[in-house]
Amino acid sequence: MSAFETLRHELPNGHLVEGTYAAGFKPVADAFLANFAEQNEVGASVALSAGGEIVVDLWGGVADPATGSPWTRDTVSIVFSCTKGATALCAHILSSRGKLDIEAPVAALWPEFAQNGKEDVTTRMMLDHSAGVPVLRDRVKPDCLMDWDYMTERLAAEAPFWQPGSRNGYQALTFGFTVGEMVRRVSGQSLGSFFRENVTEPLGLDFWIGLPEAIDPRVAPIIPNADPLKVPTPFLQAAFNDQTSIPNRFLFNSGNWATVALNTRAGRAAEIGAANGVTNARGLAGMYAPLANGGGTLVDADTLARMEEVAVATHCDATLILPTRFALGFMKSMDNRRRNPGGDSAILGRRAFGHVGAGGSIGFADPECGLSFGYTMNRMGAGLMLNPRGQGLVDAAYRCLGYRSNESGVWTE
Repeated sequence: MSAFETLRHELPNGHLVEGTYAAGFKPVADAFLANFAEQNEVGASVALSAGGEIVVDLWGGVADPATGSPWTRDTVSIVFSCTKGATALCAHILSSRGKLDIEAPVAALWPEFAQNGKEDVTTRMMLDHSAGVPVLRDRVKPDCLMDWDYMTERLAAEAPFWQPGSRNGYQALTFGFTVGEMVRRVSGQSLGSFFRENVTEPLGLDFWIGLPEAIDPRVAPIIPNADPLKVPTPFLQAAFNDQTSIPNRFLFNSGNWATVALNTRAGRAAEIGAANGVTNARGLAGMYAPLANGGGTLVDADTLARMEEVAVATHCDATLILPTRFALGFMKSMDNRRRNPGGDSAILGRRAFGHVGAGGSIGFADPECGLSFGYTMNRMGAGLMLNPRGQGLVDAAYRCLGYRSNESGVWTE
């Protein structure tokens, strides 16, 4: 058992950063404090385990600037696309149990989806973002993301944007409904219920897809990025200059959840399997801990091995307009530092898999070193992947574990 240090640091605004860390992981604590001092962090949490042992569990700052309430040990927040990792895990659990064949066409389970050129789409294609339905063409209703049946019916009728399986384009919001509907049809439960009964309750985690009303008082509202258009990336250029583009439809034809409902009771209660999971760093690290250490009771060894393998990689993701690498439902290390130093990368270990969330949150497992990691925050940062706050914490964690460099695009010893 490691020797632990207790952190209790008062910020200039009078709020605290608190928690514990194993003595050998002080650089992670230092990086977390530096985020508040140098990176305009408002409220956040970071947690990691190594070999199944929690070695960092820190939190602090302001949960809600409007009320001045502090970010406490049990504060949670929306983690955006980190939710995709939870949704993918549900599919892999069913696969591990022999109930979902990831390689089979979805037609047998979801016949309505197998139309208009999607007849041969497999669950694998849904998981690796190659199914061809990253967005919807025709105008959607404002609350579309909070209406499961509406979204699954629209996606079933949609024609693919490319021949399924021939390329990949990040299913930023549709992923939760395509993969989630497969989970629902196989298990007979909603995605949120299956996740709760098979992952969070057995592991004792505070993590929900579809937030119970009783937890609302613990939620830190999301603070939008103050200047999202500061860097004119290819993604933003396509979104604003081409109304027929996938980036444009992603930003401007996805309803009003992100702009109106995000911080509302209804916006948190809906089951949006690509975007509105609610947890903290402890919940993310806790979900990935079994996956970093053999699979635990979640998945068998063969399923775990498949989960970490690169499934697709491209120089130009059809949605994000940048190089991406994905496993089946999870992101792999993505190094775009030469392209955009501000936040289009997520540099992890070679075997690591997990998912970032809009604004900079991340959760992942690295079976090579038994590391599971979680970082959440309420103030969104720049870029499509990690920004310096999250990447700095990830870098510190790998250095504490004896890793030497990430110049190759992955952390190496």
